Amino acid sequence: MLPICRNVALVATMFLIANVFGQGIPEDRYADEADRAKSLLRKAVDHYQENGEKAIAAFSRQGEFMDDELYVYVIDTEGIMLASGGPSANLIGRDVSQALNDDLNKGFKEALALPPSDTIHHADYRWQNWQDGREERKRVFFQRVDDKIFSVGYYMPRSSEGEAKALLNNVVEAVKENSQQTFERINKLDAEYLRDDLYAFVVDRETQRFIAHGYNLRLVGSDFRKLHSADRHPIGNQILEAAAQSGSGRIPYLWPNPVTRKNEPKVTLFEATDSYIVAVGYYLDEEQ
Repeated sequence: MLPICRNVALVATMFLIANVFGQGIPEDRYADEADRAKSLLRKAVDHYQENGEKAIAAFSRQGEFMDDELYVYVIDTEGIMLASGGPSANLIGRDVSQALNDDLNKGFKEALALPPSDTIHHADYRWQNWQDGREERKRVFFQRVDDKIFSVGYYMPRSSEGEAKALLNNVVEAVKENSQQTFERINKLDAEYLRDDLYAFVVDRETQRFIAHGYNLRLVGSDFRKLHSADRHPIGNQILEAAAQSGSGRIPYLWPNPVTRKNEPKVTLFEATDSYIVAVGYYLDEEQ
């Protein structure tokens, strides 16, 4: 029963977040996945509009309405899961709203009440990736047709350079405003400073030691000069030297991705204040 409730809550979260994100898609590195997802969604909607109710069963079968890791799922405006080509197939026939508290139900039903249209909405949420078993960030595109909502989504295990820059700027301003409170929040893995594969770390320029780390707390207090990349480059010294020369910049190296749990190419952006070096990195696709 617990896995079912978990999936129900995540489905509801998708629609709650949709109200926050609206229609505009921020620039990201998943343009190809977005195009494929919207194409599969349009294909599913067209199939339903051409064949009516008998089309629904096709979305729960392997084949025509799957594109590698992408699949279609359909919920009606009463909150019933009608079809799914993915792991949420165990919810088919269930009223997902029955397992939600009042707050979740309110947002869920508001989303289900969206009028039928040609508009494709979108949302970001977290879901277990059935390929690697890890909970990852996912973006879904959905459209209401008649009394049904058709959806297709894709996983986003890597954040963009723009997202890394935004987090870096946020942390730098927070350090300037209240450094000790910011360090405590980073070391407590506060969600404000830990977003999937994005996290911040801070180095004391005087002691040249980690004073905060948003993912690996074992590094806090350790000598930053001794830090080496996964392919043994002295990245600690490289960042210290670059910060002393220019005050800000970027360093590429190989480092474990906390989402994929693989060593991947990474670019760390850093900015020096009077007393600290603040850094946030983003991971590159292996082919980049």
